[in-house]
Amino acid sequence: MSTTDAAAQTAPAPASSPASRSEHPAGGLRSRMAGALARMVPRGTATAPEDAGPVGTPGMRLVAAVREGRADEVLDVLPELDPAARRACLPRLKEIRKELRGEWSDDARRQRVALLLAGMGCNTGAVAAAQWIGSAVRDGLAESDFTAIVRVFAAYDPAWQQTVAQRLAGRRESAWGWGEYPLVEYLLRITGSPVPTSDPWVARWAQDRTWKRLRPDLTGETWQIALPSGATLLERLRADSWLPVLAPRLFETADIGSVLDSPWRRDHADDTWPGALARLAEEGVLDRVDLVDRCLARLLRGGRPGEMRSFLNVLEALAPTPEEQADRVPTYLRLLPDAHSTVAGHAQQVLVALDDAGRIDAEQLAEASRAVLFRSEKKLVRAQLSWLDRAARRDPGQAAAVVLAAADALGHEDTAIQERALNLIARHIRGAGEGVLPELRAAAEGLDHRHQARAAELFGFTPVGPPADEPGELLPPVPVPQPLAPPLATPEEVAEEVAAILATRADLAARADMPAFERALDGLVRHAHRDRPALAAALEPVVVDRDWHDRGHWWSCNPSDIVFVAMAVLDRIPVSHIRHAHLGRASVFGARHTAFGAVMAARLIEAAWQIVDTPPPGLLATPTVATGALDPASLVGRLRAYEDAGATPGEVDFSQALLRLTPPARPGTADAAEALGSAHGRRLAHWLRSGGPAHPRVTRAPRPESGQSAWELRLSARRILLEASEAAAPGPLAPPLAALLRPTGPLGGQGGIDQWSQDTTAHWSAVLPHHREIVAVRCQRRFAAAADQDERGAAGLLPRLAEADGTAGEALHLGVAYGLGARFPEDRAAAIDALLVLAARGDLDGALLGGQLAELVSLGAVKTNRLSAALGDAARTGAQGTVWSVLAALLPGLLTGEPVRGAADLLAVAGDCARRSRARGALSQVSAVAARGGSSRLVKEARLLRDVLGAD
Repeated sequence: MSTTDAAAQTAPAPASSPASRSEHPAGGLRSRMAGALARMVPRGTATAPEDAGPVGTPGMRLVAAVREGRADEVLDVLPELDPAARRACLPRLKEIRKELRGEWSDDARRQRVALLLAGMGCNTGAVAAAQWIGSAVRDGLAESDFTAIVRVFAAYDPAWQQTVAQRLAGRRESAWGWGEYPLVEYLLRITGSPVPTSDPWVARWAQDRTWKRLRPDLTGETWQIALPSGATLLERLRADSWLPVLAPRLFETADIGSVLDSPWRRDHADDTWPGALARLAEEGVLDRVDLVDRCLARLLRGGRPGEMRSFLNVLEALAPTPEEQADRVPTYLRLLPDAHSTVAGHAQQVLVALDDAGRIDAEQLAEASRAVLFRSEKKLVRAQLSWLDRAARRDPGQAAAVVLAAADALGHEDTAIQERALNLIARHIRGAGEGVLPELRAAAEGLDHRHQARAAELFGFTPVGPPADEPGELLPPVPVPQPLAPPLATPEEVAEEVAAILATRADLAARADMPAFERALDGLVRHAHRDRPALAAALEPVVVDRDWHDRGHWWSCNPSDIVFVAMAVLDRIPVSHIRHAHLGRASVFGARHTAFGAVMAARLIEAAWQIVDTPPPGLLATPTVATGALDPASLVGRLRAYEDAGATPGEVDFSQALLRLTPPARPGTADAAEALGSAHGRRLAHWLRSGGPAHPRVTRAPRPESGQSAWELRLSARRILLEASEAAAPGPLAPPLAALLRPTGPLGGQGGIDQWSQDTTAHWSAVLPHHREIVAVRCQRRFAAAADQDERGAAGLLPRLAEADGTAGEALHLGVAYGLGARFPEDRAAAIDALLVLAARGDLDGALLGGQLAELVSLGAVKTNRLSAALGDAARTGAQGTVWSVLAALLPGLLTGEPVRGAADLLAVAGDCARRSRARGALSQVSAVAARGGSSRLVKEARLLRDVLGAD
């Protein structure tokens, strides 16, 4: 067994003898500390392992000192306990730790310090001690208390110390507490441990070095070792002996770009990472050429835009010379096709400068053009065409290569780019010779119809129009709801599903798999009914390192909170607490719930209570279809199973089941429900015969003039505001579900969803799978934020609502309108999916959507460039007729009076859609713009659309 392994499993030995002090990597203890710390050597008599002992014993005095927050007394009592007595205190200490979570008073802080020291002494193994320290610091220990840890730490032998320090440094990112890094770095340095190089450690090191702050004074008592300090980042890095090891790792660590972009003050280059690294490279502290290569390699790996901009700033600060750039031309070329637009733009500028200096050959110019001209960013494409034009003007001998390279842009999705490429080819085609014509003719097949005639004249071919039998509309097939998989068959399968849900990061919970969550929740209840011990045994490894507490969330209840139910199976939560939560007397998940998060929280609490009280044979509300819908006959069968088992349905579970029922029920289903003879059977029969809740009336809401902040009033002024009437239900429902059917206002009150409430959107449509208009009107602020607040992921719910059932009215269409104008491409893609599904199902009202879009553009909530990109993408799927139905209602509002900026792009999309869908019937506003003089793009696009639509 290695020294480290032995230290992890045995009680630590004191480090008070001269021999042990001389062997310590950082030197001996001060003489005045040695005597006091030596008292912590375990001695005394053992107490019973199942308890801390009777009142007055050292174990009980230790627990009492912790409860009263007396850290000095903890240090006095610990030496009186032998290892067995210390272990016997641990259950009480763990109970105190649970009690303190969520408490932030001064008394609680003192208790935490005492608890930390007691836990270090009672967890006799180094691994357990490291876990205890990490948990205590994560729970909010102040940096001023780190000295106490070091004093206890100093009493143990070097092997134990190294194990603890390395364990603390090696934890995953989520296990770190705020401000904990200086303590762990200090422990590593005083033990002479090797420098950790894991991603979490590098990120913490970079964060710590970034900010100038007061560091805990840990040098006065034991070892004279100071942490690197300085007034600027450059000074702190200069003083850091770990810099040569950790600086190269910056370029390999994931998600560190935001750290390198800090601090945000740019008035002092030495206090920024790009400036500091460049200065250290200039001084020879770091290898400048190595940093350049690592930076380029990191840019090639790709990542989030902010991440890439940070590394690009470092590269620019390092300022590679033209000779160094020329040596790396292949690398710059590799950045052009797929890198973030800012990175690709930088690479393009470098290559242009090298070409002007004669360092780029014809093949490299062609390779650069092939990479860039297929990109969607117009700025990059225009710059590449300008580079090609300049190259041909400078060297006419390159004309043939230039026009062939420019031909790649003839198939670009933007017609203005096509026209620019065609103009470039026209300028240089004579010098290129007739040998290029066959390739140019082939490339011209990708041209928009409006440029076909000119290309035919230049390249010498006869343009061919679209076939007479070309389909005018291609829509995706109508989605067929997929049945939910059968219930989980074994406890092991339940544990696997729960583990998968818990492995999902909280910020990805919105995209969590709804069917998987529903089957896992049902499986916990179902197998607790069948064999709770077996289920507990399967769940134990899944939640072994998790702890439940009532600190509360800063977000809505989400699928990962299923751990509360799993811990109820394992008896990790007091039954009294679950009962109080079930009765509404205690908070479990905090109070910052969305209306739909409150439903999920109520379902989880009720499921936990059913498990610890009398587990039923399964849940009633588990959907039978992946949209969240529930077959009425299946619910009748589940109620029959409940009666056979003598189980009582949970009110939240039964209410959710009622709202998921698919109307209308098959003949005889209501009679079968009533024949059950129970009260719940009769309620179900009445519900089925009544047809479920009514659909609310959604109308425009008046704009508020007061009662909101100035910022919210400005926001409301540029949005369409909707409100919904009550959706009357044919029977009583549990409170969180009944709340969903009440009237809904436009500003987040009365159950509306705030624009930043993004935690569990994947599950919201499944709560009301047949009333998507209710969900949409409650989410209107969330959808609007995708367009006017640049919120990412806000439109992710739209495809699910399009596949759900119920009225598709103004609220759902408004959500699609906001999504089409969203900031992020993935949100626009979600809105396009919803648009196409609604059209395929016959639920799309193109005139309604187009009118809403025109109003949102005029209000400033939706930008035309985003809208034209989204509608162009939708048209390219083959849905030209659908897109034209929207544009036909949108364009008149944009062209009346002074046309809005960006209208030309929308006219270009409209012209292509109208031609391919064979639309006819002039629009007076389009004709008016077409009749204007001049040759602006707006006028040209209007004339082309007018010609397609025909005369007035």
